[in-house]
Amino acid sequence: MKPHNWAAAAAVFGALSFATPAPAQRGLPDFTDLYDQQGPAVVSIDVTSTVKRSPMADLSEDDPFYEFFRRFGQVPRGRDRPPRDLEQQSVGSGFILSSDGYVLTNAHVVDDASEVTVKLADKREFKAKVVGLDKRTDVAVLKIDATGLPKVTLGDPDKLRVGEWVAAIGKPFGLENTITSGIVSAKGRELPNENLIPYIQTDVPINPGNSGGPLFNMKGEVVGINSQIYSRYGGYMGLSFAVPIDVAMAAAKQIQEKGRVTRGRIGVQIQEVSKETADAFGLPKATGALVNSVERGGPADKAGVESGDIILKADNKTVSSSTELPRIITQIKPGTKIPLQVWRKGATKDLSVTVAELKEEEPRAAKKSAPLAKEKGKPNRMGLVLSDLTDEQKKELEIKNGVLIEDITGSARGNIQVGDVILAVISKGSTIDARGAEQVNALIAKLEKGAAVTFLLRRGDAQFYSSIKIGNGEP
Repeated sequence: MKPHNWAAAAAVFGALSFATPAPAQRGLPDFTDLYDQQGPAVVSIDVTSTVKRSPMADLSEDDPFYEFFRRFGQVPRGRDRPPRDLEQQSVGSGFILSSDGYVLTNAHVVDDASEVTVKLADKREFKAKVVGLDKRTDVAVLKIDATGLPKVTLGDPDKLRVGEWVAAIGKPFGLENTITSGIVSAKGRELPNENLIPYIQTDVPINPGNSGGPLFNMKGEVVGINSQIYSRYGGYMGLSFAVPIDVAMAAAKQIQEKGRVTRGRIGVQIQEVSKETADAFGLPKATGALVNSVERGGPADKAGVESGDIILKADNKTVSSSTELPRIITQIKPGTKIPLQVWRKGATKDLSVTVAELKEEEPRAAKKSAPLAKEKGKPNRMGLVLSDLTDEQKKELEIKNGVLIEDITGSARGNIQVGDVILAVISKGSTIDARGAEQVNALIAKLEKGAAVTFLLRRGDAQFYSSIKIGNGEP
């Protein structure tokens, strides 16, 4: 109903009117104060890097292609002139952490830079030293020779709420001191090839040149560093991602103290816990990180962690999903002893593990999958055709027991493929080693329709769990 209709009704009914005043409508956010107060602490970064130029074929000035290359800055060299390296220019953003000249930006902005120039909002320019950088968190620390500088105030990204307004200040496409705004679209976003950063997703317009700039909340506090965008053509498409400022500062502190970042590890391979997996392991709800395998002789192995454990807490922090465990562990200083709480055989168990240092892993040659058996058996009630492994196959896979999935004839759903090897069967909190096809088929036959069963599988060099409900594979 329109407002003037409410007024007419009030005039007719007077004191008997039951109309409820509409709540005051909030206007759009005003970023003027934020820009005036925080803008001076945001800097522009100009980067010069040297690119090796491959030699071009010798062309004379009479050659028809000579003018073409000259117009685009690729002047062909003469026979007596060696090729020269090219200087490449790029831009980025950053912000001042301390009044004595420490600046934070993205690692990809200054990586391989031969010269870095920091330009302040008041137009002063300084040559910057790259103190250090960390590619995993995409953080770099710069130092300029200046004092009495304006600095940002850091906020708490954990207090951010999806839907609240945020703003970015930076240098998109080289346009200095540009402010853009939007809302928090999601939190804790995991991106491909990086599971250590719980990215803040926003719809703030971010473009090339914004990289390394601050993401502000409405209090004028920095809650993240604008790092990545999703784009099919290189420009803004509504999906922007920022590194939470607490993650960035943890890396920056180590860079300032020792020039590099060290991370913790405990030596486990993990996967997400689905509802079906939780049912199979007897866990009340789908939470934690399921341990696929434990590195022999590693920290977790020494602490007593076993394959099939579900890690519920690490360093007294709740592990709600598998993506949270690496983020917790990598933030812990190597050599620190921390408590672990795991779910094992229907009950919680407390362990202690000494965190080791995470180092770049060298690629290992993948082992061959077990070859298929020559004769096929009959499908079980899940539509799986199983066969026993030969001694040679067990030796190749370095396992004592296992059953080969020879064929899938039903509609069994889940992460399961022909050629996988079943190492164990888990149901109702019990784990039974797979010693033979007949044994596994008998176990499946005894389970009620609709019950969840989890297989510990081996595929090539990988070991993981896959949960399926009994009956899904029946014709």
